[in-house]
Amino acid sequence: MTQLLGSLSASGHRLDLVGTQSVKCPKSGIVSVLEGSPYWEDRHLATLSSDEGHAAALAEGYGRRGADVLDLLGGSFVFAIHDPQEQACLLACDRTGIMPLYYAYGDAGLVFATRADTVANEPGVDARFDPQALFDFLYFHVVPGPETVYAGVKRLQPGECLRWSEGEVSIEPYWVMDYEKEVLDGSCEEWRKRSLELLSDAVRRHTEGKSTVGAFLSGGIDSSTISGLLSRLDAGSARTYSIGFDADGYDEMEYARIVARHFGAEHHEYYVTPDDVASAIPRLAAHFDQPFANASAVPTFYCAQMAKSDGVDRLLAGDGGDELFGGNYRYAKQELFALYDRVPAALRQYVLEPALLRSSLGNVGPFRKLANYISQANLPMPQRMESYNLLERLGPESVLTDAVMEQIDVNAPLQLLSETYEQARASSMLNRILTVDMRFTLADSDLPKVTRACEMAGVQVAFPFLDDRVVEFCSRLPTREKVRGRKLRYLFRDAVREFLPEQVLTKKKHGFGLPFGVWLREYPLLRELTHDSLNALKGRELIKPEFIDNLLEQHSTGHAAYYGTMVWTLLMLEQWLSVQEQSQRAA
Repeated sequence: MTQLLGSLSASGHRLDLVGTQSVKCPKSGIVSVLEGSPYWEDRHLATLSSDEGHAAALAEGYGRRGADVLDLLGGSFVFAIHDPQEQACLLACDRTGIMPLYYAYGDAGLVFATRADTVANEPGVDARFDPQALFDFLYFHVVPGPETVYAGVKRLQPGECLRWSEGEVSIEPYWVMDYEKEVLDGSCEEWRKRSLELLSDAVRRHTEGKSTVGAFLSGGIDSSTISGLLSRLDAGSARTYSIGFDADGYDEMEYARIVARHFGAEHHEYYVTPDDVASAIPRLAAHFDQPFANASAVPTFYCAQMAKSDGVDRLLAGDGGDELFGGNYRYAKQELFALYDRVPAALRQYVLEPALLRSSLGNVGPFRKLANYISQANLPMPQRMESYNLLERLGPESVLTDAVMEQIDVNAPLQLLSETYEQARASSMLNRILTVDMRFTLADSDLPKVTRACEMAGVQVAFPFLDDRVVEFCSRLPTREKVRGRKLRYLFRDAVREFLPEQVLTKKKHGFGLPFGVWLREYPLLRELTHDSLNALKGRELIKPEFIDNLLEQHSTGHAAYYGTMVWTLLMLEQWLSVQEQSQRAA
């Protein structure tokens, strides 16, 4: 990811840009800079961008239409425009948050960059660590926007723009995911055909001008579809890249090989080892601009590194398919919980709940599952989706020191989820969940995971599923075509039924999950690194030492993967804090 850094003086007269190319219009004095892989809906601007660059097209489009130029711009991008005549500045990031943009403002002016730590290091920016952000990190395993770990640094949300005028800043959305639009015209058969056409167009657009393009291939439906579409376009055999693990329940290499053979791809694979994980941990912590604990960043990095060594300069990823077409198991699970609302209120209140929740019957054999179902079904959305969150189950007061507890709002994460859920432009529960996942799962976690890991490896990455036209199509797709009972991605699965191997369509979902919790029990090097890091974390007066001891004990004797997630989160927190300390000493 190309770094963009800029600052605007408090008077609004001067825009300084560092580390990027920009265009200045000689007549108006408008300065524009744009990074990313955008495309233009306007033919003239598309031609101009091809001839003179995207920044030139942005400057002309802004001169003609002002901030409405965003209506003509698609793809992944961040940009800044300075209008000296109006003493104004406009910043924006793309609709799904593929490229991040961070900012800070105050008496000295406005500072912005594509990395949070870059903004934090600028003079006059409040770079103190925010205790609330650290708590939110423990809850989500990432720091959710618009906040960052730095008290004075914020992040633009997907589809937002920032206006600076006369020293005043305003943030507003220029685009939101809207599920309330009219349903698509045509038949289901036409929709199935259209979904593949749009994806194929997106894959083609992301391969144009690139000498060597490959694809992540996990063996799941989304990555297999992208790999197959790339194979259709590639004159030779498309290059695909897969990661495997020598751990029961984690390895999907068999399915990736089936897909590669099916499409005649030039397939490459690598098995990540525990030593690889131990080696990657400090490197990841040093590269990410905030604490980040999506463990799939490890296999993603090694997959991208393998592609880089093979001469690939861009990888296509399948991220976004679940959140657009309804491919996550929890979507069906929440639909199942919602069925309880259809049970007559009197039957629930006077028969089922007294018998199963307020008597010993709920602890007996087959009734235990039913009682657990009712307990979860009674939780409001979206709180119900967090019922397995370990921090929620343990209670923050058992995890955090008293000093931290005094500085945080333990209800903030659920409030953030609830606001997103309630404000969604959607009438169905499913589309509200998808709205939440587009923000928290994609923009906050999965996209930074892939983009930063590829950045480390020196490879560009693109996400065909998040092409604006595909996103618009899915926003108008009826919910019954996404999830029906336990059938996920209902329409899309039919769309690719004749395209993908049958084994891929019927297999269980895995992805690039890392068997960290399992390996931590078995491999001394990984265990030593983890224990040393968590012991160092005890001295920071953030996490209660006794909690860390109990967590390690529960991991060694209980569910390794479940408790391993929290161990990984604390490990990556300590590793990131340690990197920050080393940087400060070096400075």
